[in-house]
Amino acid sequence: MKKLINDPKAIVPEMLEGSVSLAPGQALLAGETVVLRHPLAEPNARGVAVLSGGGSGHEPAHAGYVGEGMLTGAIAGDIFTSPSTDAVLAGLEAATGAAGALLIVKNYTGDRLNFGLAAEILRGRGGRVETVVVADDVALRGTVPKERRRGIAGTVLIHKIAGAAAERGDDLETVAALANEAAADLGSMGLALESCTVPAAGKAGFTLGEDEIELGLGIHGEPGVRRAPLQPVRALVETLLAAIIDDLGLTKGERCVLLVNGLGGTPPMELDIVAGEALRQLAARGLQVERAWCGTLLSALDMRGCSLSLLRVDDARLALLDAPTRAPAWPGGGHLNPTIHLPSAPSTAVPTEASGRAAPQPGMEAMRRAILAAAAAIEQAEGELTDLDARAGDGDLGASLSRGAEALRALPDSVWTSPDRALTAMAEALRRAIAGSSGPFYATALMRAARHLQTHPANPREAAPAFAAAARAIGELGGAGEGDRTMLDALLPAARALKAATERGETPAIAWAEAAKAAASGAEATQTMAPRLGRASYLGARALGIPDGGAVAISIWLKAIAGAL
Repeated sequence: MKKLINDPKAIVPEMLEGSVSLAPGQALLAGETVVLRHPLAEPNARGVAVLSGGGSGHEPAHAGYVGEGMLTGAIAGDIFTSPSTDAVLAGLEAATGAAGALLIVKNYTGDRLNFGLAAEILRGRGGRVETVVVADDVALRGTVPKERRRGIAGTVLIHKIAGAAAERGDDLETVAALANEAAADLGSMGLALESCTVPAAGKAGFTLGEDEIELGLGIHGEPGVRRAPLQPVRALVETLLAAIIDDLGLTKGERCVLLVNGLGGTPPMELDIVAGEALRQLAARGLQVERAWCGTLLSALDMRGCSLSLLRVDDARLALLDAPTRAPAWPGGGHLNPTIHLPSAPSTAVPTEASGRAAPQPGMEAMRRAILAAAAAIEQAEGELTDLDARAGDGDLGASLSRGAEALRALPDSVWTSPDRALTAMAEALRRAIAGSSGPFYATALMRAARHLQTHPANPREAAPAFAAAARAIGELGGAGEGDRTMLDALLPAARALKAATERGETPAIAWAEAAKAAASGAEATQTMAPRLGRASYLGARALGIPDGGAVAISIWLKAIAGAL
């Protein structure tokens, strides 16, 4: 287990000290793990206090939702453990004024017992307290009665609705009724790709195979209702939405809001993909999504996964969700922005189709065959290149070059009429297909080679100087030279070998074979070179023993070209 902590027993108070220090408008209750809105009005001048809480490990819940327009206070227990009755009572007594208090409780036994007992004690002392229990996990619909389902991420929406109603001055009965009605119209379901690690346990709560997920899990590291195979996100989203929509009885034309929640270890990239897919599928079902939020709003430590929540809305409920709040973790907004695809600027690329084009020059069929062979070899080596790049870079080389290979295979017949035309089209294709550094390097090299061939007689002997010009262009663009552990350590030896073989009068097949052999030797030699440029340079001596992925890629496609001639 690797965690950025001091003492596992001190995690919760140290976390709250840090989070409250970053949240103007909050304060810690002395001697308790209770976060309160600050400053609070005098008790007789306070509106309804709205409090929630539960075990820690769900950050930014619950303290992140303390603020004007949402919660008045949040009570934190140990990780995945309900706070004690005394802690809840301390929070209630500190926050509650004459208007009374509403407790929002996720439907777990410990939370219900401790929050419920604290409420009863305060009632016995003359206080006014109502309780709303959130049980939004539809994954349990076929397992337990509705009132026994778990409360999960949709609870955050109840925090917002109740907090907004209290902020506008509604009385306790009204705030409680609005929260209860919303909870009845709320459904959520989650999935996990990996479990979380509870610091006290020091290991994951469950293990999954590389192609397995857990469906319908809670927020405390426990397994789901069933294990399922990993599928594309569209299928997973369909499974979650189908269960929620069926449980809520949502029908075409109804209005709802969507919450896409990360469970702590899911990157925003993946959550955005889930959100886009969910919005598309909801639109296809004819549901009117009025608002949508996406992010980690209620986590399960570092669990990789997500949950979806749908809440039926009308204008009145939507107004509460839209009401302003200063709670630091509320994402705000939620207004949808239909994707707009602006037209691109007119292309300056060489046309790929032309009426009355010239007949192909001699040797163009051999050139096309060689390029397609190179593309196939790169696609076949994608895994090898990815592994090399992951060990000394960022791991994107294999996929990037494979996209480039696909773009080369898609070039139309019309570009294969002359070497310079073909090289220019290849440069355009790779520039568009490959991002990062590989795209500009290859595109620059191909354009430089094309310009050389435009100004020199069309004959096979010009291949060597064109290749050399391409290699020089990469060095000029990136600032690298031979010995810097880059693709040039394969390209420059290959260029010299190609030039020497051409000058000896060797056939193109032999000349390119010698170039490929020199590139392979150069790529192999990069294992002993200290990296001076690129991401590998950040590793220093740790990159030794690993050949440069870019240089290996050069040797792969050069060997394929030689074999095709």
